[in-house]
Amino acid sequence: MLQYLEYDFFVRALAGVLLIAVCAAVIGTYIISRRLVSISGGITHACFGGLGLGYFLGVSPVAMAAVFAVGSSVGVEWLSRRFSLREDSAIAVVWALGMALGVLFVFMTPGYVPELNAFLFGNILTVSSADLWTFAVFTVVLLAFFAWRYRQIVAVAFDRDFAAVAGLPVRFITYAMTVFVAVAIVLTIRLVGIMLLMSMMSLPMITAEVFCRRFAPVMLTSVVISMLCSVGGLFLSTVIDVPCSALIVLLMVGAFVLARLFSAIRRVKPD
Repeated sequence: MLQYLEYDFFVRALAGVLLIAVCAAVIGTYIISRRLVSISGGITHACFGGLGLGYFLGVSPVAMAAVFAVGSSVGVEWLSRRFSLREDSAIAVVWALGMALGVLFVFMTPGYVPELNAFLFGNILTVSSADLWTFAVFTVVLLAFFAWRYRQIVAVAFDRDFAAVAGLPVRFITYAMTVFVAVAIVLTIRLVGIMLLMSMMSLPMITAEVFCRRFAPVMLTSVVISMLCSVGGLFLSTVIDVPCSALIVLLMVGAFVLARLFSAIRRVKPD
């Protein structure tokens, strides 16, 4: 399998997988801690509206998806605060609106939209050098923000009410992390697709929680699990010629099942 490293497109795909694995694990830990797994699904499906509008207007679908992603993520927080709406209900509104607009704009776009499958199911081998630089910059900014506001992020993730009483900038942290989630989703659409992105932002974290309880160990363990499964899925896909994104998720599910089995066996006391 090492002969594939001689190809530039494979090296770019490998580097992209590693970067997105780190971003997805870091952001996913925050999402899981806040019990907001559905927000990744809501924003990814809201992105579909931006993709459809981009094709309809003849502009960059990724740029329009970014606008929809950030707008929908901020909209979820605004709806939940302004109208005292539960966040999962606000996510449902954004989810439905984005998908409906996406279907409408794609239907109204003249001709066939050939690149749409790449956004729905992922096409990691098309990652360019420009994409890698974008992923790298985003990863650096994300990690720098976590290092700068780590304690506040942890406090908001576990108990926003306590953080507000303690005088922490809850609204700033909430909106900032929501925007990070949205941007990460846009950047990872081309790698794993809309349909499978939620798995990368949840499975490594719930697997890490089998062994860890504190935020930092869960996040670091999630990064390791995400990177191993992502690299493993990429190499296996080149050997057996199946979609990389599906293999990545299957490996993550397998890691979760093995972790749960190991935990169950460890708890069994000998007679």
